[in-house]
Amino acid sequence: MNAKQSDTLDNASLHQLAELALKNYSDRLQGELSLICRSENATFLVRQADGNRLALRVHRDDYHQHHEIESELTWLDSLRETGIQVPEALVTLNGERVQTLALNAHESRHVVLFKWIEGEMPTTEVDPRAFAQLGEVTAHLHQHSRRWQKPAGFARIVWDHQTMIGAQGHWGRWQDAPGLQPQDRSIVEQTLSRVSRILERYGKSTRRYGLIHADLRLTNLLLHKGETRVIDFDDCGMGWYMHDAAAAISFVEHHPRAQEWVEHWLAGYQRVCPLSEEDLAVIPTMIIQRRIQLLAWVGSHATTEMAVSLGGEWVTDSVKLCQTYLETQECSLSVS
Repeated sequence: MNAKQSDTLDNASLHQLAELALKNYSDRLQGELSLICRSENATFLVRQADGNRLALRVHRDDYHQHHEIESELTWLDSLRETGIQVPEALVTLNGERVQTLALNAHESRHVVLFKWIEGEMPTTEVDPRAFAQLGEVTAHLHQHSRRWQKPAGFARIVWDHQTMIGAQGHWGRWQDAPGLQPQDRSIVEQTLSRVSRILERYGKSTRRYGLIHADLRLTNLLLHKGETRVIDFDDCGMGWYMHDAAAAISFVEHHPRAQEWVEHWLAGYQRVCPLSEEDLAVIPTMIIQRRIQLLAWVGSHATTEMAVSLGGEWVTDSVKLCQTYLETQECSLSVS
């Protein structure tokens, strides 16, 4: 597949679709729409007259199929039953949780309306213990994943080495990252060669590979009155459990405090699920693979707010991380 630049529709068209979708819900769920953010999808805030809020997600074209989104919602249902705080989808007047709406003869989108989840989003400026909370909640998700019997027809995206950073990767080609110099490509290629060998040895046993969030970083964590809540399961799919450790520091792997954050994440995780020596040893490889996956994402999403905010040095820092990984067989999480 060729990765698209988030959604090809402009904001006005997306707003029009959101308005059409909202009309299919009961009167008590109506409200004023405003765009919160655009990335893979467009997320709208629905502000109701009584002050309550909802979140409406307009999926981009050609990423998830209708039945795959239903599968995401099914997992969320099961997680809530175990007491994990995750989003809950609402139904239309026709009893649908996933709408498919046509904007015109050529454009249609899937839409889901969620209950709003209260909480404050932690940032890299907070106490590193936030990463311990992130690790702990991730471990609970993995515990659930390992024992959950998926229903018939369950289908989600696959995150393995090829679909992350291969020529047909879900997020595009890492070679298209803006500012990546021709002489740097060989460094990335050598890194990927080593990553491939290590992950081949690590394998995909059910203890190491299963249903994961796949994008569980601080921006998808909410803290509220002592509770830790997880949002945005749009990328959930089949992948290595330790990929979620790498995802925890997405985009900031080069930060001077990244090593400290990973250590706190591991401490929180292992309060729930002990990790083997093999699990711990593979984490630097997962981190560098994730960083290269993000190179691909930046290349295919270059105009998004997140990609623009990274600045011109981010790609250069990515190459430095690859070089350090090749030289040390570790992923030095701070580059000079």
